[in-house]
Amino acid sequence: MPRPLRVAIVGSGPAGIYAADALLKSEVAAEPGVSIDIFERMPAPFGLIRYGVAPDHPRIKGIITALHQVLDKPQIRLFGNVDYGTDIGLDDLRAFYDGVIFATGAMADRALSIPGIDLDGSYGAADFVSWYDGHPDVPRTWPLEAEKVAVLGVGNVALDIARVLAKTADELLPTEIPPNVYEGLKANRAKEIHVFGRRGPAQAKFSPMELRELDHSPNIEVIVDPEDIDYDEGSIATRRGNKQADMVAKTLENWAIRDVGDRPHKLFLHFFESPVEILGEDGRVVGLRTERTELDGTGNVKGAGTFKTWDVTAVYRAVGYLSDKLPKLPWDIDSGTVPDEGGRVMQESGEHLQSTYVTGWIRRGPVGLIGHTKGDANETVSNLLDDYANDRLHTPTSPGPEAVDAFLAERNIRFTTWDGWYRLDAAEKALGEPEGRERVKIVEREDMLRASGA
Repeated sequence: MPRPLRVAIVGSGPAGIYAADALLKSEVAAEPGVSIDIFERMPAPFGLIRYGVAPDHPRIKGIITALHQVLDKPQIRLFGNVDYGTDIGLDDLRAFYDGVIFATGAMADRALSIPGIDLDGSYGAADFVSWYDGHPDVPRTWPLEAEKVAVLGVGNVALDIARVLAKTADELLPTEIPPNVYEGLKANRAKEIHVFGRRGPAQAKFSPMELRELDHSPNIEVIVDPEDIDYDEGSIATRRGNKQADMVAKTLENWAIRDVGDRPHKLFLHFFESPVEILGEDGRVVGLRTERTELDGTGNVKGAGTFKTWDVTAVYRAVGYLSDKLPKLPWDIDSGTVPDEGGRVMQESGEHLQSTYVTGWIRRGPVGLIGHTKGDANETVSNLLDDYANDRLHTPTSPGPEAVDAFLAERNIRFTTWDGWYRLDAAEKALGEPEGRERVKIVEREDMLRASGA
Protein backbone atom coordinates (compact mmCIF):
# COMPACT_ATOMS: atom_id res chain seq x y z
CA MET A 1 0.00 0.00 0.00
CA PRO A 2 1.52 3.38 -0.99
CA ARG A 3 2.48 5.73 1.83
CA PRO A 4 1.02 9.26 2.12
CA LEU A 5 2.70 12.18 0.37
CA ARG A 6 4.96 13.82 2.98
CA VAL A 7 5.25 17.64 2.80
CA ALA A 8 7.08 20.09 5.09
CA ILE A 9 5.90 23.70 5.26
CA VAL A 10 8.29 26.26 6.75
CA GLY A 11 6.25 29.09 8.28
CA SER A 12 2.87 28.94 10.04
CA GLY A 13 1.39 32.25 8.94
CA PRO A 14 -1.56 32.50 6.54
CA ALA A 15 0.65 31.61 3.52
CA GLY A 16 1.81 28.33 5.05
CA ILE A 17 -1.60 27.37 6.43
CA TYR A 18 -3.34 28.13 3.13
CA ALA A 19 -0.82 25.83 1.43
CA ALA A 20 -1.64 23.08 3.94
CA ASP A 21 -5.35 23.64 3.29
CA ALA A 22 -4.85 23.34 -0.47
CA LEU A 23 -3.00 20.03 0.03
CA LEU A 24 -5.80 18.71 2.25
CA LYS A 25 -8.42 19.59 -0.37
CA SER A 26 -6.55 17.86 -3.21
CA GLU A 27 -7.39 14.47 -4.71
CA VAL A 28 -4.08 13.16 -3.36
CA ALA A 29 -5.39 13.78 0.19
CA ALA A 30 -7.99 11.05 -0.41
CA GLU A 31 -5.59 8.56 -1.99
CA PRO A 32 -2.83 7.86 -0.97
CA GLY A 33 -3.23 10.67 1.59
CA VAL A 34 -1.08 13.60 2.68
CA SER A 35 0.96 14.07 5.84
CA ILE A 36 2.01 17.66 6.57
CA ASP A 37 4.48 19.00 9.14
CA ILE A 38 4.61 22.77 9.68
CA PHE A 39 7.80 24.27 11.11
CA GLU A 40 7.63 27.67 12.84
CA ARG A 41 10.50 29.54 14.49
CA MET A 42 8.18 31.20 17.03
CA PRO A 43 6.70 29.12 19.87
CA ALA A 44 3.19 30.11 18.67
CA PRO A 45 1.64 29.77 15.20
CA PHE A 46 -0.07 32.32 12.88
CA GLY A 47 2.94 34.44 11.90
CA LEU A 48 2.03 37.96 10.84
CA ILE A 49 -1.49 37.65 12.26
CA ARG A 50 -0.01 37.34 15.76
CA TYR A 51 3.08 39.52 15.34
CA GLY A 52 2.34 41.94 12.51
CA VAL A 53 -1.28 43.09 12.88
CA ALA A 54 -2.14 45.94 15.24
CA PRO A 55 -3.83 44.73 18.45
CA ASP A 56 -6.94 46.87 17.86
CA HIS A 57 -7.84 44.95 14.68
CA PRO A 58 -10.17 42.20 15.94
CA ARG A 59 -11.64 41.76 12.44
CA ILE A 60 -8.28 40.70 11.02
CA LYS A 61 -7.49 38.68 14.13
CA GLY A 62 -10.71 36.79 13.30
CA ILE A 63 -8.83 35.19 10.41
CA ILE A 64 -7.18 33.05 13.10
CA THR A 65 -10.51 31.22 13.50
CA ALA A 66 -10.36 30.04 9.88
CA LEU A 67 -6.67 29.12 10.18
CA HIS A 68 -7.46 27.20 13.38
CA GLN A 69 -9.86 24.93 11.52
CA VAL A 70 -7.06 23.92 9.13
CA LEU A 71 -4.49 23.23 11.84
CA ASP A 72 -7.05 21.15 13.73
CA LYS A 73 -6.92 18.53 10.95
CA PRO A 74 -5.26 15.24 12.01
CA GLN A 75 -3.00 15.13 8.92
CA ILE A 76 -1.11 18.21 10.18
CA ARG A 77 1.54 18.47 12.88
CA LEU A 78 3.00 21.74 14.18
CA PHE A 79 6.62 22.06 15.29
CA GLY A 80 6.97 25.49 16.91
CA ASN A 81 10.19 27.06 18.22
CA VAL A 82 12.11 25.30 15.42
CA ASP A 83 14.19 27.69 13.32
CA TYR A 84 14.98 26.81 9.70
CA GLY A 85 18.70 27.25 9.06
CA THR A 86 19.63 26.89 12.73
CA ASP A 87 17.70 23.92 14.13
CA ILE A 88 16.90 22.19 10.85
CA GLY A 89 18.31 22.61 7.34
CA LEU A 90 17.24 21.90 3.77
CA ASP A 91 19.17 18.62 3.62
CA ASP A 92 17.47 17.48 6.85
CA LEU A 93 14.04 18.30 5.45
CA ARG A 94 14.83 16.45 2.22
CA ALA A 95 15.61 13.34 4.25
CA PHE A 96 12.10 13.37 5.75
CA TYR A 97 9.81 14.80 3.06
CA ASP A 98 8.86 14.43 -0.59
CA GLY A 99 8.44 18.19 -0.93
CA VAL A 100 9.24 21.36 1.03
CA ILE A 101 7.23 24.60 0.81
CA PHE A 102 8.77 27.79 2.21
CA ALA A 103 6.21 30.34 3.46
CA THR A 104 8.35 32.46 5.76
CA GLY A 105 6.91 35.94 5.13
CA ALA A 106 8.73 39.22 5.80
CA MET A 107 9.55 40.85 9.13
CA ALA A 108 12.48 43.21 8.40
CA ASP A 109 12.23 46.83 7.19
CA ARG A 110 12.97 47.80 3.62
CA ALA A 111 15.76 50.38 3.51
CA LEU A 112 15.09 54.04 2.79
CA SER A 113 18.21 55.79 1.53
CA ILE A 114 17.95 59.39 2.65
CA PRO A 115 20.39 61.37 4.82
CA GLY A 116 19.73 61.11 8.56
CA ILE A 117 18.01 57.72 8.43
CA ASP A 118 20.36 56.38 11.13
CA LEU A 119 19.77 59.19 13.64
CA ASP A 120 18.52 58.42 17.14
CA GLY A 121 14.73 58.80 16.88
CA SER A 122 14.52 57.32 13.37
CA TYR A 123 12.79 53.94 13.50
CA GLY A 124 11.74 51.11 11.23
CA ALA A 125 8.06 50.18 11.25
CA ALA A 126 8.76 46.47 11.71
CA ASP A 127 10.62 47.03 14.99
CA PHE A 128 7.83 49.16 16.45
CA VAL A 129 5.13 46.73 15.30
CA SER A 130 7.06 43.85 16.86
CA TRP A 131 7.27 45.79 20.14
CA TYR A 132 3.56 46.59 20.44
CA ASP A 133 2.64 43.08 19.28
CA GLY A 134 4.69 41.50 22.08
CA HIS A 135 7.30 39.74 19.92
CA PRO A 136 9.67 37.85 22.24
CA ASP A 137 12.84 38.74 20.31
CA VAL A 138 12.67 42.56 20.60
CA PRO A 139 13.31 44.89 23.58
CA ARG A 140 10.52 45.25 26.15
CA THR A 141 10.61 49.07 26.13
CA TRP A 142 10.15 51.68 23.42
CA PRO A 143 11.10 55.39 23.59
CA LEU A 144 7.93 57.46 23.17
CA GLU A 145 9.13 60.93 24.23
CA ALA A 146 8.38 62.75 20.95
CA GLU A 147 5.35 65.06 20.94
CA LYS A 148 5.45 65.48 17.16
CA VAL A 149 6.06 62.39 15.03
CA ALA A 150 6.40 61.67 11.30
CA VAL A 151 5.34 58.41 9.66
CA LEU A 152 6.67 57.83 6.13
CA GLY A 153 4.43 55.73 3.87
CA VAL A 154 0.78 55.46 2.88
CA GLY A 155 -0.01 51.77 3.39
CA ASN A 156 -1.89 49.95 6.12
CA VAL A 157 1.24 49.52 8.26
CA ALA A 158 1.71 53.31 8.28
CA LEU A 159 -1.94 53.65 9.36
CA ASP A 160 -1.45 51.09 12.14
CA ILE A 161 1.59 52.91 13.49
CA ALA A 162 -0.07 56.32 13.29
CA ARG A 163 -3.21 55.01 15.02
CA VAL A 164 -1.31 53.26 17.84
CA LEU A 165 0.75 56.42 18.43
CA ALA A 166 -2.34 58.66 18.36
CA LYS A 167 -4.61 56.56 20.59
CA THR A 168 -4.35 56.57 24.38
CA ALA A 169 -3.04 53.55 26.27
CA ASP A 170 -6.47 53.09 27.87
CA GLU A 171 -8.12 52.91 24.45
CA LEU A 172 -5.83 49.98 23.63
CA LEU A 173 -6.11 48.29 27.03
CA PRO A 174 -9.16 46.12 26.09
CA THR A 175 -7.00 44.46 23.39
CA GLU A 176 -4.42 41.72 23.99
CA ILE A 177 -1.47 44.10 24.55
CA PRO A 178 0.91 42.82 27.23
CA PRO A 179 1.58 44.88 30.41
CA ASN A 180 4.95 46.22 29.19
CA VAL A 181 3.28 47.68 26.07
CA TYR A 182 0.46 49.25 28.09
CA GLU A 183 2.99 50.87 30.43
CA GLY A 184 5.04 52.08 27.45
CA LEU A 185 2.01 53.61 25.73
CA LYS A 186 0.90 55.30 28.97
CA ALA A 187 4.18 57.26 28.81
CA ASN A 188 3.63 58.17 25.12
CA ARG A 189 3.83 61.96 24.69
CA ALA A 190 2.77 62.12 21.02
CA LYS A 191 0.09 64.74 20.32
CA GLU A 192 0.72 65.37 16.63
CA ILE A 193 1.24 62.61 14.05
CA HIS A 194 2.12 63.47 10.45
CA VAL A 195 1.78 60.75 7.78
CA PHE A 196 3.58 61.50 4.50
CA GLY A 197 2.90 60.14 1.01
CA ARG A 198 5.05 60.95 -2.03
CA ARG A 199 2.10 60.70 -4.42
CA GLY A 200 -1.59 61.65 -4.29
CA PRO A 201 -4.81 60.36 -2.71
CA ALA A 202 -5.58 58.07 -5.67
CA GLN A 203 -2.23 56.28 -5.21
CA ALA A 204 -2.52 55.67 -1.45
CA LYS A 205 -2.37 51.98 -0.54
CA PHE A 206 -4.75 52.16 2.42
CA SER A 207 -7.67 49.73 2.71
CA PRO A 208 -10.92 51.77 2.84
CA MET A 209 -12.06 50.22 6.12
CA GLU A 210 -8.68 50.69 7.81
CA LEU A 211 -8.63 54.32 6.73
CA ARG A 212 -12.14 55.03 8.06
CA GLU A 213 -11.23 53.38 11.38
CA LEU A 214 -8.80 56.24 12.05
CA ASP A 215 -11.74 58.56 12.54
CA HIS A 216 -13.55 56.33 15.06
CA SER A 217 -11.34 57.22 18.02
CA PRO A 218 -12.68 59.93 20.38
CA ASN A 219 -9.09 61.13 20.78
CA ILE A 220 -7.93 61.39 17.15
CA GLU A 221 -8.71 64.35 14.88
CA VAL A 222 -7.86 63.33 11.31
CA ILE A 223 -6.85 66.30 9.15
CA VAL A 224 -6.36 66.44 5.36
CA ASP A 225 -5.24 69.61 3.55
CA PRO A 226 -7.67 70.50 0.70
CA GLU A 227 -4.63 71.40 -1.45
CA ASP A 228 -3.58 67.72 -1.34
CA ILE A 229 -6.75 66.61 -3.13
CA ASP A 230 -5.52 66.52 -6.70
CA TYR A 231 -5.90 64.10 -9.62
CA ASP A 232 -4.48 63.83 -13.11
CA GLU A 233 -5.60 61.57 -15.97
CA GLY A 234 -3.71 58.61 -14.55
CA SER A 235 -5.27 59.14 -11.12
CA ILE A 236 -8.77 59.37 -12.58
CA ALA A 237 -8.18 56.13 -14.50
CA THR A 238 -7.00 54.47 -11.27
CA ARG A 239 -10.18 55.54 -9.48
CA ARG A 240 -12.39 54.30 -12.32
CA GLY A 241 -10.66 50.93 -12.47
CA ASN A 242 -10.17 50.30 -8.75
CA LYS A 243 -13.14 50.48 -6.39
CA GLN A 244 -10.94 50.49 -3.29
CA ALA A 245 -8.81 53.39 -4.56
CA ASP A 246 -12.00 55.33 -5.31
CA MET A 247 -13.40 54.70 -1.81
CA VAL A 248 -10.12 55.83 -0.21
CA ALA A 249 -10.08 59.02 -2.32
CA LYS A 250 -13.71 59.81 -1.40
CA THR A 251 -12.97 59.39 2.33
CA LEU A 252 -9.97 61.72 2.05
CA GLU A 253 -12.04 64.28 0.10
CA ASN A 254 -14.70 64.29 2.82
CA TRP A 255 -12.10 64.87 5.52
CA ALA A 256 -10.48 67.69 3.50
CA ILE A 257 -13.67 69.76 3.29
CA ARG A 258 -14.86 69.45 6.89
CA ASP A 259 -14.05 71.81 9.76
CA VAL A 260 -11.25 70.74 12.07
CA GLY A 261 -12.68 69.48 15.37
CA ASP A 262 -11.30 69.58 18.90
CA ARG A 263 -10.23 66.00 19.58
CA PRO A 264 -6.94 66.21 21.51
CA HIS A 265 -4.57 64.26 19.23
CA LYS A 266 -4.07 65.56 15.68
CA LEU A 267 -3.32 63.09 12.88
CA PHE A 268 -2.37 64.79 9.59
CA LEU A 269 -2.42 62.87 6.29
CA HIS A 270 -0.08 64.68 3.87
CA PHE A 271 0.17 63.91 0.14
CA PHE A 272 2.62 65.12 -2.53
CA GLU A 273 5.43 65.37 0.04
CA SER A 274 8.57 63.34 -0.68
CA PRO A 275 10.97 62.88 2.28
CA VAL A 276 14.48 63.99 1.28
CA GLU A 277 16.29 64.25 4.63
CA ILE A 278 15.85 63.57 8.32
CA LEU A 279 17.39 66.50 10.16
CA GLY A 280 19.51 65.97 13.26
CA GLU A 281 21.37 67.72 16.03
CA ASP A 282 23.79 65.93 18.38
CA GLY A 283 22.85 62.63 16.72
CA ARG A 284 19.10 63.00 17.37
CA VAL A 285 16.15 63.70 15.06
CA VAL A 286 15.02 67.34 15.15
CA GLY A 287 13.04 67.58 11.92
CA LEU A 288 12.07 66.22 8.52
CA ARG A 289 12.66 67.88 5.16
CA THR A 290 10.32 67.09 2.25
CA GLU A 291 10.12 68.16 -1.37
CA ARG A 292 6.72 69.04 -2.78
CA THR A 293 5.79 66.83 -5.74
CA GLU A 294 3.28 67.23 -8.54
CA LEU A 295 1.44 64.78 -10.78
CA ASP A 296 2.87 64.18 -14.26
CA GLY A 297 -0.32 63.02 -16.00
CA THR A 298 0.26 59.27 -15.55
CA GLY A 299 -0.44 59.07 -11.80
CA ASN A 300 3.28 59.32 -11.06
CA VAL A 301 4.93 62.42 -9.63
CA LYS A 302 7.96 64.62 -10.19
CA GLY A 303 9.71 66.99 -7.80
CA ALA A 304 8.36 70.55 -7.82
CA GLY A 305 11.58 72.05 -6.44
CA THR A 306 9.99 73.51 -3.29
CA PHE A 307 11.00 72.21 0.13
CA LYS A 308 9.50 72.30 3.60
CA THR A 309 10.88 71.51 7.05
CA TRP A 310 8.59 69.77 9.53
CA ASP A 311 9.05 70.14 13.28
CA VAL A 312 9.17 66.48 14.42
CA THR A 313 11.50 64.64 16.80
CA ALA A 314 10.75 61.05 15.78
CA VAL A 315 10.40 59.46 12.33
CA TYR A 316 8.95 56.02 11.55
CA ARG A 317 9.53 54.61 8.07
CA ALA A 318 6.74 52.32 6.86
CA VAL A 319 7.92 51.93 3.28
CA GLY A 320 7.67 48.15 3.05
CA TYR A 321 8.88 44.93 4.61
CA LEU A 322 11.72 42.70 3.48
CA SER A 323 12.16 38.94 3.82
CA ASP A 324 15.27 37.36 5.32
CA LYS A 325 17.49 35.34 2.99
CA LEU A 326 16.93 31.61 3.47
CA PRO A 327 20.01 29.37 3.68
CA LYS A 328 20.57 26.95 0.76
CA LEU A 329 17.99 28.70 -1.46
CA PRO A 330 18.65 31.00 -4.44
CA TRP A 331 17.99 34.67 -3.71
CA ASP A 332 17.01 37.80 -5.62
CA ILE A 333 18.67 40.56 -3.61
CA ASP A 334 16.76 43.40 -5.30
CA SER A 335 13.26 42.08 -4.61
CA GLY A 336 14.15 40.21 -1.42
CA THR A 337 12.46 37.06 -2.72
CA VAL A 338 13.29 33.50 -3.79
CA PRO A 339 13.25 33.23 -7.62
CA ASP A 340 10.39 30.98 -8.74
CA GLU A 341 8.13 29.89 -11.58
CA GLY A 342 4.62 29.09 -10.41
CA GLY A 343 5.96 28.51 -6.88
CA ARG A 344 8.76 26.18 -8.03
CA VAL A 345 12.11 27.45 -6.71
CA MET A 346 14.35 28.21 -9.71
CA GLN A 347 18.14 28.03 -9.66
CA GLU A 348 20.51 30.32 -11.61
CA SER A 349 20.85 27.54 -14.17
CA GLY A 350 17.13 27.93 -14.94
CA GLU A 351 16.34 24.51 -13.49
CA HIS A 352 13.82 23.79 -10.75
CA LEU A 353 15.45 23.07 -7.39
CA GLN A 354 13.84 19.66 -7.06
CA SER A 355 11.00 19.23 -4.56
CA THR A 356 11.39 22.81 -3.29
CA TYR A 357 8.65 25.46 -3.46
CA VAL A 358 7.70 28.93 -2.16
CA THR A 359 4.45 30.75 -1.46
CA GLY A 360 3.40 34.09 0.04
CA TRP A 361 5.67 37.06 0.62
CA ILE A 362 8.93 35.09 0.35
CA ARG A 363 7.77 34.34 -3.20
CA ARG A 364 6.30 37.64 -4.43
CA GLY A 365 7.36 40.26 -1.89
CA PRO A 366 5.31 41.92 0.87
CA VAL A 367 2.42 43.18 -1.26
CA GLY A 368 -1.31 42.60 -1.19
CA LEU A 369 -3.70 41.71 1.57
CA ILE A 370 -3.84 38.46 3.54
CA GLY A 371 -6.54 37.06 1.24
CA HIS A 372 -4.28 37.37 -1.83
CA THR A 373 -2.07 34.70 -0.31
CA LYS A 374 -4.69 32.01 -0.90
CA GLY A 375 -4.43 32.08 -4.71
CA ASP A 376 -0.66 32.05 -4.36
CA ALA A 377 -0.79 28.90 -2.21
CA ASN A 378 -3.19 27.15 -4.61
CA GLU A 379 -0.83 27.70 -7.56
CA THR A 380 2.24 26.50 -5.64
CA VAL A 381 0.48 23.37 -4.34
CA SER A 382 -0.95 22.63 -7.79
CA ASN A 383 2.58 22.57 -9.23
CA LEU A 384 3.89 20.45 -6.35
CA LEU A 385 1.11 17.92 -6.99
CA ASP A 386 1.85 18.01 -10.73
CA ASP A 387 5.48 17.15 -9.96
CA TYR A 388 4.29 14.36 -7.67
CA ALA A 389 1.97 12.92 -10.33
CA ASN A 390 4.80 12.93 -12.87
CA ASP A 391 7.45 11.41 -10.57
CA ARG A 392 9.53 14.59 -10.48
CA LEU A 393 9.88 14.68 -6.67
CA HIS A 394 12.90 13.16 -4.99
CA THR A 395 12.49 10.19 -2.62
CA PRO A 396 13.20 10.89 1.07
CA THR A 397 15.37 8.41 2.95
CA SER A 398 13.34 8.57 6.20
CA PRO A 399 9.73 9.43 5.33
CA GLY A 400 8.19 8.12 8.57
CA PRO A 401 6.81 10.87 10.85
CA GLU A 402 8.64 9.39 13.84
CA ALA A 403 12.00 10.18 12.18
CA VAL A 404 11.36 13.91 12.66
CA ASP A 405 10.63 13.47 16.38
CA ALA A 406 13.82 11.44 16.75
CA PHE A 407 15.84 14.11 14.90
CA LEU A 408 14.60 16.92 17.17
CA ALA A 409 15.09 14.81 20.31
CA GLU A 410 18.62 13.89 19.31
CA ARG A 411 19.50 17.60 18.96
CA ASN A 412 17.73 18.58 22.22
CA ILE A 413 15.49 21.06 20.37
CA ARG A 414 12.56 22.15 22.52
CA PHE A 415 9.54 22.41 20.30
CA THR A 416 5.91 23.33 20.77
CA THR A 417 2.97 21.47 19.22
CA TRP A 418 -0.61 22.22 18.17
CA ASP A 419 -1.81 20.86 21.52
CA GLY A 420 0.75 23.20 23.08
CA TRP A 421 -0.87 26.16 21.28
CA TYR A 422 -4.18 25.26 22.93
CA ARG A 423 -2.41 25.36 26.32
CA LEU A 424 -0.75 28.72 25.56
CA ASP A 425 -4.07 30.06 24.24
CA ALA A 426 -5.80 29.02 27.49
CA ALA A 427 -3.02 30.60 29.59
CA GLU A 428 -3.32 33.93 27.74
CA LYS A 429 -7.11 33.93 28.10
CA ALA A 430 -6.75 33.18 31.83
CA LEU A 431 -4.47 36.22 32.19
CA GLY A 432 -7.09 38.44 30.56
CA GLU A 433 -10.09 37.14 32.50
CA PRO A 434 -9.59 39.08 35.79
CA GLU A 435 -9.47 42.33 33.77
CA GLY A 436 -12.43 41.47 31.57
CA ARG A 437 -10.18 41.17 28.52
CA GLU A 438 -10.28 38.40 25.93
CA ARG A 439 -6.59 37.64 26.50
CA VAL A 440 -3.26 39.13 27.53
CA LYS A 441 -0.41 38.10 25.28
CA ILE A 442 2.52 36.28 26.89
CA VAL A 443 5.76 37.85 25.65
CA GLU A 444 8.82 36.02 27.00
CA ARG A 445 9.87 33.05 24.88
CA GLU A 446 10.63 30.96 27.96
CA ASP A 447 7.19 31.73 29.41
CA MET A 448 5.58 30.78 26.09
CA LEU A 449 7.48 27.48 26.00
CA ARG A 450 6.53 26.73 29.60
CA ALA A 451 2.84 27.53 29.04
CA SER A 452 2.88 25.40 25.86
CA GLY A 453 4.44 22.45 27.66
CA ALA A 454 7.36 22.39 25.17
